[in-house]
Parts: sequence; structure tokens; C-alpha cells
Amino acid sequence: MKHFEVIISEIAKEDIKQLSHTIRFQYKAPITSFRYVQGLIDEIKKLSSSAESISIQTLKSLQQYGPYPRRLNYKKMAIIYNVINDVVYIRRVMPANTISGL
Repeated sequence: MKHFEVIISEIAKEDIKQLSHTIRFQYKAPITSFRYVQGLIDEIKKLSSSAESISIQTLKSLQQYGPYPRRLNYKKMAIIYNVINDVVYIRRVMPANTISGL
């Protein structure tokens, strides 16, 4: 089985931080925030062994995230990433409904 190193970009880290903040403070749900973000991180970690199983996306709106973008959904969030050699680069974590061209 092929193993990939997973690198989360600074902007993706900020996306996750903002998501956590929104759930925690706007919706006043700190436990839900913790569980949601933990589930999201667990899903990202799974990419270390399954990154290439997700198909390459051809949506024009995803091409801005680098060569051969892939998209993995976690609940209502989309994890946008690229696989280059043996490295998974997490580019963004955003609400799935904000991606145009679906």
C-alpha cells in the first residue's frame, strides 16, 4: 500500500480555525465544534493511505488550487487537495455549496 505525507497549507489551517470559531461562538456549540473539527482532521489523515482513490476534478473553479485538484467531502465541507509525487497538499477546506459548477 502506498503511503503519502499530508501537508496542510496555512490557508487550509485558517479555514479549519474559522470553521471551529464559527461553530463554537456563532452557534454556541463548543463540543460540536471540537467533534466536527476532529472528524475533519481524521478524514484528512485518512488521505495518507487513500489520496489517489479520489478522482481528479475537472471543474474550472477548482483549477485555481493547482494541478490535478481532488475533492473529498466531509459532511457539508469540501477538502480540496493535490497529490504530487508522494505528498498530499491540502489547499482549502470550504463549505461544499460554495464551489461553483457543481
